[in-house]
Amino acid sequence: MFLSVFDLYKIGIGPSSSHTMGPMTAAARFLDEVKNGDWPRYRDAKVRRLSASLHGSLAFTGVGHATDRAVVFGLCGLLPSTIDPDEMSSIDKWVRESKRVAPPGHPEYVFDPDLDLVMDRKTALPGHANGMAFEARDGDDRLLLRRVYYSIGGGFVLSEDELNSSKDGKSHESETKVPFPFASADEMLLMAHSSGLSIADMKRANEEVFMSSEELNRGLDAIWHAMTSCIDRGLTQEGIMPGGLKVRRRARILFERLNDDTKRNLLNPLVANDWLSVYAIAVNEENAAGGRVVTAPTNGAAGVVPAVLRYYMHFHDDADDKGVHNFLLASAAIGGIIKHKASISGAEVGCQGEVGSASAMAAAGLAAVMGGTSQQIENAAEIALEHHLGMTCDPIAGLVQVPCIERNALGAVKAVTAASLAIKGDGTHFVPLDACIETMRQTGRDMNERYKETSLGGLAVNVVEC
Repeated sequence: MFLSVFDLYKIGIGPSSSHTMGPMTAAARFLDEVKNGDWPRYRDAKVRRLSASLHGSLAFTGVGHATDRAVVFGLCGLLPSTIDPDEMSSIDKWVRESKRVAPPGHPEYVFDPDLDLVMDRKTALPGHANGMAFEARDGDDRLLLRRVYYSIGGGFVLSEDELNSSKDGKSHESETKVPFPFASADEMLLMAHSSGLSIADMKRANEEVFMSSEELNRGLDAIWHAMTSCIDRGLTQEGIMPGGLKVRRRARILFERLNDDTKRNLLNPLVANDWLSVYAIAVNEENAAGGRVVTAPTNGAAGVVPAVLRYYMHFHDDADDKGVHNFLLASAAIGGIIKHKASISGAEVGCQGEVGSASAMAAAGLAAVMGGTSQQIENAAEIALEHHLGMTCDPIAGLVQVPCIERNALGAVKAVTAASLAIKGDGTHFVPLDACIETMRQTGRDMNERYKETSLGGLAVNVVEC
């Protein structure tokens, strides 16, 4: 099993990897299928109109997660990694006024979001909670092409056929042979022991099957640059976040107070936790506002890993670029196992799969750069994940704001605590990481759908919207 560090850490936009980035990617894939796909065409048939329907969690929380806008952007031929957040409002306005989309390399298609984009809360698609269907019709409204896609978390998108193949045991993950194809934490530990390599070094060896060492380092630098730039921007912004809850940004004022305390030399035994929290809050406020973020492994959990990495750079005197690379590689190794063995999708397993996975990844990364052994790194990941088990995904009004933003702050604090506990031990522990991951999978399977990113339960219904 191999899942690249650049699959888990993808540069995109907020507020959701599964509900924003995934649908945008799916819409762009459908456009490519319309133009280049091998599907039966009537003689002289030409696509004139496009439409889409969103199902399951995408329908219930789609507006709050900007899924409707994401589909619009995707049908305009735009991708999460390259779209300019400052241009999104004008693009959306043009499509809604003209009732057209004009993707590059295509003719203009009729697409009226008010009519051709349906939030279908009654019909669930069978493959996954985040299902969507796209259709292309000719001028006489005859159906020419229909495709179903699933956004399975972290910005990953599978077609209906790809999802069915993965359920039949044919993984969509890379089948290229890599030197350390660990699919579980147990296999990872065995390979580390037999090879004498660290987890980060094994992950690097796998990545370098596909690219040079220099390309890998540049890519890791780009990920870290995007993460730290997101923190920096989040620390300077203020005002009300979009969506109607009237939640005010806090990162800037918290940042200013921490800096003021530092200048006054005030004793604060919780200062590290405070910095972790403000870094995570900065990222997730940017995400909630639709800014540029990095899936880590999802947008809803995008603040945990950057906060812990920035904490490492802030508080560890030996922190350097190599440490950043090793952090990202070790954390991606853990994230890949979690995604392969369970899920990182809040719509599938609740927030334990998002913030819980992110906290485990961050704990592993920090333990790695603190000099932890493979056993200590695995222990750190297990501690962090174990104490997120059962966490529901219940965003108020379907917005990735409450409780999501603060959950990232606490996920970062748990990650640092887990790494510290693990480093102080010898790596032996009672619950293996694999058992913890399987418990998360089973818990998600048993969890009521109301608590899995539908905003039909939990805080989403017990807090009055203002």
